[in-house]
Amino acid sequence: MPDFSKRSNEKELLDDPSVPFEHVKQTMRELDTINAWLGGHRTTLAGLKTLIRNKKKVSICEIGCGGGDNLVVIHNWCRKHGIEAVLTGVDMNPHAITYATAQYGALGIQFICSDYRADVLDRKPDIFFNSLFCHHFDEEELVDMLRWMRVNSRIGFFINDLHRHPLAYYSIKLLTSLFSKSYMVKNDAAVSVMRGFTKDEWGTFAERAGLRTTAVRWRWAFRHLMVYRNGWA
Repeated sequence: MPDFSKRSNEKELLDDPSVPFEHVKQTMRELDTINAWLGGHRTTLAGLKTLIRNKKKVSICEIGCGGGDNLVVIHNWCRKHGIEAVLTGVDMNPHAITYATAQYGALGIQFICSDYRADVLDRKPDIFFNSLFCHHFDEEELVDMLRWMRVNSRIGFFINDLHRHPLAYYSIKLLTSLFSKSYMVKNDAAVSVMRGFTKDEWGTFAERAGLRTTAVRWRWAFRHLMVYRNGWA
């Protein structure tokens, strides 16, 4: 039985650059479905609403954007609410960027293949965010990421990631075994949960990064939403 008291160091198949593009495409499609059905997109919108407040024009950048589905959800929500949104997605995986551009580039979303720390943006965005990205990193890298997003955002940032929990682990193993057609999803979904975080761990990371007033909320289904606003006292 896995030890849920500790994060796993096992790498996900999606992190392997040698995986063929066709396999990545199937994974991207299924991740969109998982996010839609298991609350991932709702958690992303909850983080956005916390930071956007009454703004009618906003620039948003997702780091580790994958197939771009989170940015499409934000694009649609902003259009519905009369908000002019400049949206950018950054990811190091060229297959993911190729897929996102082909699927959603016509919406005016810019997708960039790059390390998020590279100087690829013309100006600081108002908001940075990431979803199911942080669990790919070790603790030191994650603390550095929190500092980087604070320094490089105008308004702040939010993070949507997994809660490491036995029910989440066994549930996603069962669901993907029944419904997934992707060997990558069947493997990586459970690995992702084991690489996820507890609420106390998020608090420790925020403290180490010097984020004094970070809010961390539990969200269904087994997600944590971290929100940081620059200028909070």
